[in-house]
Amino acid sequence: MFELVYPSRPAPRIPRPNALSTWDEAPISSEMLPVIDETGLVVGQATRAYCHSGSKVLHPVVHLQIIDRYSKIYLQKRGACKDLLPGRWDTAVGGHVSYGETLEEALYREASEELGLTQFNPIYLESYIWQTERDNEHVNIFAAVGNLDIHPDGVEVEEGAWWSMDDIESSIGQGIFTPNFEDEFIRIRSSLLALL
Repeated sequence: MFELVYPSRPAPRIPRPNALSTWDEAPISSEMLPVIDETGLVVGQATRAYCHSGSKVLHPVVHLQIIDRYSKIYLQKRGACKDLLPGRWDTAVGGHVSYGETLEEALYREASEELGLTQFNPIYLESYIWQTERDNEHVNIFAAVGNLDIHPDGVEVEEGAWWSMDDIESSIGQGIFTPNFEDEFIRIRSSLLALL
């Protein structure tokens, strides 16, 4: 399993200040994310805004795919408040790892925040790098199997629904799902079925 390796002292903030910048540009209350290399070594920390500014710094995220015993996958519909792809269907849980967190800590925090889900057994599937014009994310996929007690928060997650594999496959490429979910589903479909 992929692991984050934090330095013994706090990693430097990125971007580093120069004569034209001050630390006031990133408020202390800003969410800080670990900046990593491809092996998981934490080489810095940056604000979420900086990580999504097109800076291309690699930062870790967690995804939780939920599948029931009937091969249906639980998906979330992204809330209207989302700055990226609002209203699109996406993986059940997805979120950033905050600086200082392990992948598992971030996964449980995000599952609790988005779905009120606290009781599940995560199974690590794989990791990959997802790049877009504004992002460079190290995605760590976990799965949970069963009929779980799920309560979407109604803000970040507008609603949730169980989708059959056939319904997902027939809807790919039609603007219903996030591009990241479509790519990930194709990547892990057989791994999810192997858990049943």
